[in-house]
Amino acid sequence: MILSLASFIRLLIGWVDLAFLSAIMYVLSFLPSKYLGRWYRRCFRYWCAVFARALRVQLFLHQNNLQPLPEHFIIIANHPSVFEDLGMSALFNAHFLAKIEVKDWWIVGRIGKAAGTLYVNRDCKESRAQATNTMLEALNKGLNIGLYPEGGCKGRRIFTPFRYGAFDLALQSGIPIIPVFLHYEAQQDFEWQNQHLLCKLWVITKAQNHRANYYVYDAIDPKQFSSKEALTDHVQNLYLQWQKRYLL
Repeated sequence: MILSLASFIRLLIGWVDLAFLSAIMYVLSFLPSKYLGRWYRRCFRYWCAVFARALRVQLFLHQNNLQPLPEHFIIIANHPSVFEDLGMSALFNAHFLAKIEVKDWWIVGRIGKAAGTLYVNRDCKESRAQATNTMLEALNKGLNIGLYPEGGCKGRRIFTPFRYGAFDLALQSGIPIIPVFLHYEAQQDFEWQNQHLLCKLWVITKAQNHRANYYVYDAIDPKQFSSKEALTDHVQNLYLQWQKRYLL
């Protein structure tokens, strides 16, 4: 009973902290864009970490890379859950590409937009082309970009074939790719199954195992590949190998 009460108190404190910080971030998001710079992004990443804590999720970063990681990169990951929008931003300093619907989410959408989240309408060819140009411009400015090569939230298993977007950007820009493999130990609770977002967050909060493992591997140099197809196939095979290791 004492442990249950202690858990409830921690959960309550987590949500109070999130509500307070969200209110501040929301108000600040109305500042003119010229005043929203790196400081707001740092606050945004901290807000993502607070959000994760409110959901009781424990983020574990596993540095499986043997070589030092580059400071300028394109980061990719598998996409089994909606939680990645929080976890990846909390751990990695990159501007992530999200579906256009996220932009209109109440409070969360506005905060993400102010923090520099990029958006794409996956069903619109023109929107995808514009998103590619925007990301290439961001890379040329020295920013880091985050993408999910499965092309959306497809469930716990790796969804193939991978989309070419991240790999085409890497070849055009010469920027290396950092691959991250995500593994939630309570796979079924975290897996996106087309529930209502609030329902999914509640399921994650109630999960008996809140450990989220983020495995980082060595950066991949796009200059070693002759085409986006070759680079895509190579990275896709890596993810399929990691799936055999982590998703039993």
